[in-house]
Amino acid sequence: MQPSPDETRRDAAEDTQWSRPECQVWTGTLLLGTCLLYCARVSMPVCAASMSQDFGWNKKEAGVVLSSFFWGYCLTQVVGGHLGDRIGGEKVILLSASAWGFITVATPLLAHLGSAHLAFMTFSRILTGLLQGVYFPALTSLLSQKVRESERAFTYSTVGAGSQFGTLVTGAVGSLLLDWYGWPSVFYFSGGLTLLWVGYVYRCLLNERDLILALGILAQGLPVSRHTKVPWRQLFRKPSVWAAIVSQLSAACSFFILLSWLPTFFKETFPSSKGWVFNVVPWLVAIPASLLSGLLSDHLINQGYRTITVRKFMQVMGLGLSSVFALCLGHTSSFCNSVVFASASIGLQTFNHSGISVNIQDLAPSCAGFLFGVANTAGALAGVVGVCLGGYLIETTGSWTSVFNLVAAISSLGLCTFLVFGKAQRVDLSPAHEDL
Repeated sequence: MQPSPDETRRDAAEDTQWSRPECQVWTGTLLLGTCLLYCARVSMPVCAASMSQDFGWNKKEAGVVLSSFFWGYCLTQVVGGHLGDRIGGEKVILLSASAWGFITVATPLLAHLGSAHLAFMTFSRILTGLLQGVYFPALTSLLSQKVRESERAFTYSTVGAGSQFGTLVTGAVGSLLLDWYGWPSVFYFSGGLTLLWVGYVYRCLLNERDLILALGILAQGLPVSRHTKVPWRQLFRKPSVWAAIVSQLSAACSFFILLSWLPTFFKETFPSSKGWVFNVVPWLVAIPASLLSGLLSDHLINQGYRTITVRKFMQVMGLGLSSVFALCLGHTSSFCNSVVFASASIGLQTFNHSGISVNIQDLAPSCAGFLFGVANTAGALAGVVGVCLGGYLIETTGSWTSVFNLVAAISSLGLCTFLVFGKAQRVDLSPAHEDL
């Protein structure tokens, strides 16, 4: 009896998975890549005040430059995921990193090209957002194809911890460079390190022929064969897919609201407090929390717990318990308690890496990049709306409690949807398979 096409495809996928040593090397490399992604991303926020002084920007103009990144970022999520599924996520990451690294290094030169500083910087940030938007969908596609299911949560959460590392590195080193050598040095630092990383990956980890072939496919406009088409109807008819999208949307929106408004909350509520405490401590907590969530998730699965049970438990921590600590922020007048609650909320949100982010890989490993791109686009757009709505609530009610209530409401919506409809059964294969 001959195996079905789906079984043959599954066996072939297993043959291409990384060995344990390869997985370790790539995990470390991608962790550094994520760190550098965030180094480049937060260079502009770190330098915004100094650049505003040099170029005479007001708050509104500075806000245009800062927010322009996210408009570019929203546009390439689905494209990045689909490209990752087609030509390989590692190639998409390398090509995009080389481009955003170059643009970051060139940012000081662009700023001094002419008198239209605002236009050039806005264009630069939109372009950076477009290029960085492909990273996480391509990463999801890569890990879904190359990493064993029992190791995906730890691998993804480890690589995801690079976002906290990158934020800390640029916040610390970037602040020193800003004081010593001026704002251009921050862009040279983050962009230069990215280009060095690209050189290492290209020379040591990628096959040159494969990269040239990938470039050729891109140049030809990605012809889609019958076997590589995304099963749109099959995916979007499944409640579990919509549960994943809604949960990812809620997680991203909640995170963006806290990320955007926590510094202002601390500055206004505790004006005499030291900024480095509330800007650094939550991210220091988030790094080990992210690693712990991955270790715990994979350990539970290896102990025999059902995959979907573990994923839902992680979401209870990442969306449920984290929102409880966010609510506590609106009901305390103690600076110490507020730092503890904020750190717990941000730290627990990293459990989403081992919950919904990996669940997308459970559902559709053959097109996980595309599906994650859809979910992340929705999350990014919802985040922009959520941040604006948070500002409106603060202005209208004069109370920070309303913002933290908003975070809890959004998180609860995503959690309840995932608990009711979430599954770990593959939906990208034709035959019905048993739930995991």
